[in-house]
Amino acid sequence: MGLSSPTGEGGARSRLFAPPSLLAAYVAVVSLLGFAGIGFVIVASPWRETLDALAILPVIFLAVAAITGEVKPIRLIGGDGDGRTLSTSAPFILALLPFASVGIAVLVQATASLIDDALHRRELRKSLFNTAQYALSVLAAGVVFSWLAGVPFFRGPMSMEPEHLGPLLAAGAAMILVNWLLVAVAISLSVAQPLWRVLRADARDVFVTNVVLLSIGGVAAEIAADGVGALTMLVAPVIAAHLFAAAAARHAHAAAHDSLTGLRNRGQLYDELARTLSAAHSSRAAGPGLVLFDLDHFKDFNDTLGHPVGDEILRQVADRLSGAAPDDASVHRLGGDEFAVVIRDPSQDVREAAQALLAALDTPVRIGNLELLVRASAGVAIAPDHGADGETLMKNADIALYHAKLERDRISTYAPEFDINTVERLRLLADLRTALDSDQLHVVYQPQVDLHDLHTVGVEALVRWEHPERGLVPPDEFIPLAENSGLIFPLTALVLDTALEELARWRAAGDEIRLAVNLSARHLSDSALPSQVAAALARHDVPSSALVLEVTETGILSDPARADLVIREVRELGVEIAIDDYGTGNASLSYLKRLEIDELKVDRSFVSSIGDDRHDLIIVRSTVALALALGLRVVAEGIEDDATVETLRGLGRVIGQGYHLGRPGAPEEISARLARERTAETTPTPTPTTRST
Repeated sequence: MGLSSPTGEGGARSRLFAPPSLLAAYVAVVSLLGFAGIGFVIVASPWRETLDALAILPVIFLAVAAITGEVKPIRLIGGDGDGRTLSTSAPFILALLPFASVGIAVLVQATASLIDDALHRRELRKSLFNTAQYALSVLAAGVVFSWLAGVPFFRGPMSMEPEHLGPLLAAGAAMILVNWLLVAVAISLSVAQPLWRVLRADARDVFVTNVVLLSIGGVAAEIAADGVGALTMLVAPVIAAHLFAAAAARHAHAAAHDSLTGLRNRGQLYDELARTLSAAHSSRAAGPGLVLFDLDHFKDFNDTLGHPVGDEILRQVADRLSGAAPDDASVHRLGGDEFAVVIRDPSQDVREAAQALLAALDTPVRIGNLELLVRASAGVAIAPDHGADGETLMKNADIALYHAKLERDRISTYAPEFDINTVERLRLLADLRTALDSDQLHVVYQPQVDLHDLHTVGVEALVRWEHPERGLVPPDEFIPLAENSGLIFPLTALVLDTALEELARWRAAGDEIRLAVNLSARHLSDSALPSQVAAALARHDVPSSALVLEVTETGILSDPARADLVIREVRELGVEIAIDDYGTGNASLSYLKRLEIDELKVDRSFVSSIGDDRHDLIIVRSTVALALALGLRVVAEGIEDDATVETLRGLGRVIGQGYHLGRPGAPEEISARLARERTAETTPTPTPTTRST
């Protein structure tokens, strides 16, 4: 009988006492009127006449059925995908109106409501409102029946005649309508939605279900005089109504929710945005905030650990987002590893809420014996500044998310300039896909020089992109695009294959140099990397000890467990590992102790200014001493002048890299450089001679 609130409780069972405003006044007035009506019925009813004429067993049966129908309601699914309930007490309360009296009908309904509230431990104010609105509904039914049937309002039990059936059904309709309106007004005030929208959300379910229930009520009133045996015949239709509604609810729930996580789906997201935007527009309030989430490197989890583990990760992420979301928010899964949260409350700081949601993922996800660090990026868009309709808000939140992933920020709020940047980057990404299949990409090599004797001992392979229209595209523009799109894998494969081919030529000419190739964080999550590296080395007949794979501190720390595993397998091949940009990440000493590495590359931000900045000199000196003490090779990047060379030479056996020692060049330039160094080694130094006299 009671229409539920958006959270699925019967009557106005929850989210009812939000801010103390018009809603609080409405609740107080309804409660006062309802209990005044109950008091009036208790005082004015002819109890002696009623009890003398009462058929006790049928009344008890109807009362128990009414209480059961209230405690075990029919589950519905509203238009917003939320669970709602509809009590089946209505037909039995309706039958009590003529068969017992309006007083007994009111008291039984009030008792049923209080029992249900007590079982669910609802707040006193909510329970008072529920009981009051039910009482008013039954009183309204009593008034309609008394008026249309031409019988006294306060009377004892009466015999049902055929002419009373029409007034009784009209009374039942009035009872349902009054209850529906009283609760809908409370919901409308609570969630700041127009009353018509709240009513429309449940109109079909309420109408269809109550047609069945009112029919059962009419039959119950007609046969109650025949005793409990006749009334038991109504149990089957009521159970059938339950089963029918439950099946419809399951289908509706499946259509509105994601089957894996139980969260509401993409369709419900658009419905939710439409409702909240409409409510904000009608009340001239700020609109909702939308936060889109995308898990970082989730494909790697699936590919490495399998889809069952990936599914469990998604379920745990869904639980954490739901637990961290504000009370007034709705959480959705859009598909794959994408989630969305709608922040309804205009007073809520949306970016702050997004940060709290991301923080919920900081603790590693535990699956069996595995502990996995699952990170995410977030894009934020807030109405009406970033969109006045659901589609625009979604588009701009998606652009902000793309920006967050591209710029390696964890969270980004939409800004108009992102539109231009996003379009340009998407075009550049499409061009990069084409470049991988053409001759636009090439590899250059920067020398690495032993500062002790200034001989070239290695080269670092660097990719360059000569765009047919844009010209030379800077690496810091297209490398992040490749990393975030998955193109980093074919791009690195191209660099590795090309560079190993050149290294084989240099080594065949007698130049025993090393080759350094950069890896991204995504490679450290790729369990297939060791086998790919082994295949490339075998293909070009290059010894594994000649290859150095450079990884960054942040790449290692993004997923330490899998990074450790991949690095260990690569080193088992004989390939060396270098830590690139050393000193710019976190927890350096801890992973130096844990990981087996071969080389530290001191970042150029420290090296380039050691002649001018005492603090940088101290950092570089300490790093070199630490690395040499651990038996590691040290490469100092960013050497721009001879003074830096001399300073570094005094710190120990250091290898240098920088423009002063050699700019990145084509393979032919490296070949010529190596040839010059070989010639200088083999050319004998002239010995001074003494002329005889």
